[in-house]
Amino acid sequence: MYDCLNKLYMSILCGEFKWNYNPRWSYYHSIAKEVHSMSKIFKEKQLILMDDIFQRSYMVAILIMFSNASDENYQWLLEYKNSMDYDFRESFVSNMFHGVQYTNGTRQRILIDRSQLLTTSFDEFACVNSKLHFNGIEVEFKGEMATGSGVFREWIFLVCQALFDPDNSLFLACPSDRRRFFPNPVTMDMRQLDYFTFSGRMVALALKYKVQVGIAFDSVFFKQLSGEVISWEDICYADPFLYNSCKKILEMDADFVDSDVMALTFVTEIEEFVGNKKIVELCRGGSSIAVNSKNREEYIKLLIHHSYVKPISEKVAFFARGFGEILREEPLQRIFFRCLELKDLDLMLHGNDQAISVKEWRVHTDYSGYEESDEQICWFWKDFLLYHLSCTSTRHRSLAITCLHPIHASMSWFFRNTHL
Repeated sequence: MYDCLNKLYMSILCGEFKWNYNPRWSYYHSIAKEVHSMSKIFKEKQLILMDDIFQRSYMVAILIMFSNASDENYQWLLEYKNSMDYDFRESFVSNMFHGVQYTNGTRQRILIDRSQLLTTSFDEFACVNSKLHFNGIEVEFKGEMATGSGVFREWIFLVCQALFDPDNSLFLACPSDRRRFFPNPVTMDMRQLDYFTFSGRMVALALKYKVQVGIAFDSVFFKQLSGEVISWEDICYADPFLYNSCKKILEMDADFVDSDVMALTFVTEIEEFVGNKKIVELCRGGSSIAVNSKNREEYIKLLIHHSYVKPISEKVAFFARGFGEILREEPLQRIFFRCLELKDLDLMLHGNDQAISVKEWRVHTDYSGYEESDEQICWFWKDFLLYHLSCTSTRHRSLAITCLHPIHASMSWFFRNTHL
């Protein structure tokens, strides 16, 4: 098994492997699970085979790839997920994107109106041929001369910020952590579903081109994308009130719960559309089933499902569809998130909260034909230092995104962002 998994890994590295599911690989998953079960029996003497399989990052990654995340039998693999460090996980999933091939005349051009950013971006990107994504996309803002990858990266950043703005009602920010977002359970209109597909494409582009867009996913969103089961503990940021209520019910004395003082039954109130609330049964005949110490765990499980799984599952599916369009193969979408931990995605999409170091930026700057002592370069760093002292971290991020890979940066951009 070791030799076969190693050959599979090498075929992935060489680009020879087809990223579609092959039923034969499930045999390795079954064998590894049996070895895992044996290790539980022989705890004092770790099997050498266990070391061979689970202490090699790519072995765990491959087994996760070809397991069924919706199957509870898969969950044991998560115990070994930490054998893959962040760098390996990030590199592994990055290989699931098409490499960009900049060929003359094949890049697709889209024209964006800043005053109608979301609308024009949605309409223009809908016309982009998904099969040509790997050839690159050229973005221009209406009335501006700037072009190149810096403008493209700025566009990704701005669109993602707009999509996840709670005022647009697509996603909600978690009350306990405003950086984290999850799909709005309440439906505003059916066209929202198309915007979730668009959101999936934009987030995939941000990850593909390594643009940190300043947002993070909540656990209820991330776990549905990876096909994992949502528990009451996962809603601690999304719904602190419901989280605390579930926690108290589980911790209550059994006799107190059985006394029916809480008068709880298997029903809950949900809001399907804005202003349209209704009472639904969590199971058949739920209105006549009292919550007691024996069924309280099932009650909470169903409550979470009807509150944070069922209402957003369709939106997550449309998001996943859009995300998959940017990958080599659409089915890779679930594998992509399955191979990551939530903290990995936090770093990839949000980044850390440390301020940008101007000193480090200067050390790692490539001047492309200029010298650090040139007048134009001295002018830039002098004015940027003044700007750096007066602006927020979000504006730092916006400047960094655009300056990382510009081909032609217009003067209007610097005036708009630095106010010189």
